[in-house]
Amino acid sequence: MKSLLAVLIAAVVTAGSPLQHAPAKAAAQANPLEGQERARQAGAKLFARECAVCHGSDAQGSRTAPPLRQPEVFEAAPGSLFWVLRNGSLRRGMPSFAHLPEPQRWQIVTYMKSLTP
Repeated sequence: MKSLLAVLIAAVVTAGSPLQHAPAKAAAQANPLEGQERARQAGAKLFARECAVCHGSDAQGSRTAPPLRQPEVFEAAPGSLFWVLRNGSLRRGMPSFAHLPEPQRWQIVTYMKSLTP
């Protein structure tokens, strides 16, 4: 019964995920900061400032935003994550972060890819 509940929760969390809407061209973008520890650290600070209010300081989600420590995010193409940050998802209540310079958005992606589910 617990495993069925876990599957149902996972299905609800990922249903209509903005990651699924990233165009192939965007998804194919490589993260120019991948593997750079300084970028991950900067991304952690930006996450705390820009994202934690909704997704939680530990990225476990909240009543208003889904958890980011899940396989879908961990396994997502960096370009897809970047696309979601740039475009947001009005339907899901996620704002666009296009106001951040591109390098800062890549730093957040670098940090997010370091989060283990």
